[in-house]
Amino acid sequence: MIKVYRCAMHPKQWIAYVEGSGWVIFPARENGWESRQAARGLDPMYLRQVPVQMAESAGIPAAEFCDAA
Repeated sequence: MIKVYRCAMHPKQWIAYVEGSGWVIFPARENGWESRQAARGLDPMYLRQVPVQMAESAGIPAAEFCDAA
């Protein structure tokens, strides 16, 4: 299951929580998922969960692995 977030501190990035792997951050651009990296030091105060569909163009895995907000 993947949950997708936006963060006021990283406006040009998507943030995702991947069950079994943890937090990742990736560019909010086409195929950005391929450039994902482990995310550390995130402040939950600035995170807002968004529908997974918002990050589809970034190449996030298929919907069966995602949890819709």
